[in-house]
Amino acid sequence: MNFGSDTTAPAHPLVLEALARVNSGAEPSYGDDSGAVRVRALLARTFETDDFDFWLVASGTAANALALSCFCPPHASILCHHEAHIQMDERGAPEFFTGGGRLHLLPGEGAKIDFKAFKDYLDYFDPQFVHATPPAAVSLTNLTECGMSYTPDEIARFAQRARAASLAVHLDGARLGNALVRTGASPAEMTWKAGVDVLSLGLTKTGAMGCEIIVLFGKARERFQELRIRAKRAGHMPAKMRYLSAQAEAMLDGGIWLELAAHANRKAGELAVVFADRGLELAWPVEGNEVFVFLPEYDENILKEDGARFYAWPGGSSRFVCSWATTDADIAALRAALSQLKRR
Repeated sequence: MNFGSDTTAPAHPLVLEALARVNSGAEPSYGDDSGAVRVRALLARTFETDDFDFWLVASGTAANALALSCFCPPHASILCHHEAHIQMDERGAPEFFTGGGRLHLLPGEGAKIDFKAFKDYLDYFDPQFVHATPPAAVSLTNLTECGMSYTPDEIARFAQRARAASLAVHLDGARLGNALVRTGASPAEMTWKAGVDVLSLGLTKTGAMGCEIIVLFGKARERFQELRIRAKRAGHMPAKMRYLSAQAEAMLDGGIWLELAAHANRKAGELAVVFADRGLELAWPVEGNEVFVFLPEYDENILKEDGARFYAWPGGSSRFVCSWATTDADIAALRAALSQLKRR
């Protein structure tokens, strides 16, 4: 009953097999390995375009901070939701990597930026007013920190307004696979076709050991050399990058990452039914692999005593996250624990 996070799950066996396969012989260093060539081909197929560049890193924080640093100078700001991961959980990494760029926080239900608040801010802001910090980028998160999903149309709406204000569009896709499965959109529809300039493609939460991909689309490719320079300077250009390539290849080949995300989403749906059957209220609709439920304190304590692992969430709910490794037995065990709790 470990629903603490999808990062608590082990690496998928296909990832371990891929790592074993590349663990012999010599390969060029620093991203010039043969695996990176295969990853490029897989990304081209996945996103239906050759007009991109990419860089592999080991963590989502590095992916987000490096990506944003290429578009936000020290004197500018990044617009994001006030509950966004880059604000709540990355210890100032975007500010650090940009050399002083700040985050400008916006409201919205379910950790989705309210479009009117976004539009009103850009309509009000005067770029000629030297005393204010100008926005340089907007960062959207899919899934959001409340497990909600942006549709391609919603992303396109933000991107259109951002483009009119000369803002870059960043998509934090730590759980992009879950959002794609939920909305039925293709990776292309969710990203560059909707106007996304730079994507942090998360594979760690999906089943990799530790692999994220920064993808620059279209005109944003002009920043690729800067991205490589920043990655090197920040210590995110490991010599043996073949092991990152191997993980990415294992996840992307055959669309395994989407199959694993679909499994996690299904289990979250089953978990939501368990809570509903017990008359427990959900904080947000289930639109991916996360379930936010309001638990009475007594119930929460008893579940923990019985071995359930979950996370207390701001706002009073508890977060339960399913992964590729969540089993029928996990769901059944939680159902049994809730039934026993009710008898108590």
